[in-house]
Parts: sequence; structure tokens; C-alpha cells
Amino acid sequence: MRLVALEEHFTMPGLAKRVPAEAAMRRGYPAPGGPSMRPAIDAKLVDFGDSRLKDLDDAGISTQVLSMSGPGADLLPGAEGVAYAREMNDALAGHIAKHPKRYAGFAHLPLAAPDAAAEELERAVTKLGFHGFMVNGTVDGKFLDDARFEPVLAKAEALDVPIYIHPGIPPQAVREAYYGGLSGPLSGMLAQAGWGWHSECAVHVLRLALSGALDRHPKLQIVIGHLGEGLQVMLDRFDDVFNRATQPILKRTVREILLSQVHVTTSGFFSHPSFLALLQTFGADRVMFSVDYPYSDNGAARTFFDRLELGPADRAKIAHGNADRLLKLKP
Repeated sequence: MRLVALEEHFTMPGLAKRVPAEAAMRRGYPAPGGPSMRPAIDAKLVDFGDSRLKDLDDAGISTQVLSMSGPGADLLPGAEGVAYAREMNDALAGHIAKHPKRYAGFAHLPLAAPDAAAEELERAVTKLGFHGFMVNGTVDGKFLDDARFEPVLAKAEALDVPIYIHPGIPPQAVREAYYGGLSGPLSGMLAQAGWGWHSECAVHVLRLALSGALDRHPKLQIVIGHLGEGLQVMLDRFDDVFNRATQPILKRTVREILLSQVHVTTSGFFSHPSFLALLQTFGADRVMFSVDYPYSDNGAARTFFDRLELGPADRAKIAHGNADRLLKLKP
């Protein structure tokens, strides 16, 4: 069966080194040029050829939808950030053109300049053939519900392409207040993959719902990973807490908004109980297979998927059908 993975990452060192070290470190990225703590992952991030393709073949994955792993254009000022995003997208398009059946792309946008970001999204979709864009956490400490990002939301809706909301490193003040003071690497782990990333991404989606942004853009579709970032176990709580308060403000309940505008992938979370909760709340039409490569293993993701107790129709939807429909992929 054809298998599409949507949260699959790359980086391009030649471009990434243009982000000033001070800006990257202030945002929480490690000092550039230092010894790598993850050499095997770093090697896979920069490869678009035989090694990545072999990893796909070994796991029976047909297509990766590629997105840039930070730091990125939002750390560069004005025209410099816009140029960086354009070059990154052009470079990715070049790699996709070499293997058009195996790779597709999400655009990288200069979100610190929202009008330019909207223009770049249109170029990336209409000229380069990309299928939406990915945002990695906050931009200058702001989520996409902030009024400045209205041109980007409107453009994504008009182009009928989704926004993949990926977690990002929390702003420094949040890192210090919520996650600081623990021994060794534990503060960083708690702030990121251990907890903070997932709660931040859930907050990002909830802010888009509660702010009215998704009511203003009812055709806009959002994708999140990691088996729903915990949102699937909170829907009843959202009904209890938000419904009465949001009646004068929103056109729909938070549950209705999420179940009509949010899609979820399996990236990086290969837990059967969590998957069942997701399937029972969001339904098979809104769940898609993903890996989170190379931070997670293709083989482990495939083994997890093969062991899920799914009927043939639902298995086909989650494997590729939902992604094909949402992203307009051509098998």
C-alpha cells in the first residue's frame, strides 16, 4: 500500500549558517560550530539522495513531504529573511524535481514579514508546486492568531493549502519561568520534546480557535503532529469550560472548530492507546501517517502502523488517502 509521510525534515547548512549565531542561541538553538550531540541525525537531515531514499525503501514509505528544520527566516531581519526563505524554497524545489514521486514540499516562510510571507506562499504553491507551509512555534513570541499574520492565513485559505503547525523552542522568558532550574539537560528536555513542545502546539491551535481566526477562515485547514498534541483527550473538557463563554464570541464550539479544521498525524508518537483516543475523537478521515524523520525512525513508524487494528478503508485513508486529498498529491 502507498504510504505518505507528512512531517519529515531537512536542513541546508550552507543557508542555515547565514542565521547569526547570537540570534540562533537567543532563540534556544545550540551554538553553531560546536560538537554535534546527534551526528547521525544531522547527517540524515542534509541528505536528499541515496541514504534518505534507502531509509524510505526499507520501511516501504512512498513519499515524504519535506519541511525545513530550524533555525529559519524569522530570525533574520526584513529583506534578508525574505531572501533566505526564497532561496530555501528554491533549493528544496530543486531536490524535489530530482525525485518527484518520492518527495513533496511544505514552504518555509519569512513570517516576521507577513505580507512578504503571503507572497512567498503564493509563489511556492503556484510556481514551485508546494502543498502548504510549516510554522515552527511562535514568531517573535506571537502565535498565528496575532493580527499581523492575517495576510498569511487569508492566503493559505485562498490557495486551499494547509498550515502545518509544528512545535518550536519556547521563547526565553517561557523557558526560564516554566522549565528552568533543572539539572543537566532536563530543563531543555522538559521545554521541548519531553513536554513543552506539545503543550505549546496545543495552545497554538486553541488560540486560533478561541481568537475567532478559524471562524474568519472556515475553509482553512490546520495539520498538527504527535498524535494530536494531547488535544484529543481534552475535547470534553473544552465543552465543559468554553462553550458558554464562547457563545457570544464564536460561531461554533471549540470541538466543532477542531473537528472540522484540524488534521492530525502520527509523527513521532507510536502509542496504541493514544492512537485509539485520537481515532475515536477525530475519526479516520482526519488522521494521517507520519514519522518525524530523522528525529524518529521510519521502521518504527511503519511497524506501529502495520500493527494498528484498522479496516482496509480506514487503513488506506490514514496511509495516503487523506494526505492525497488534503495536499492534492498526485500518486
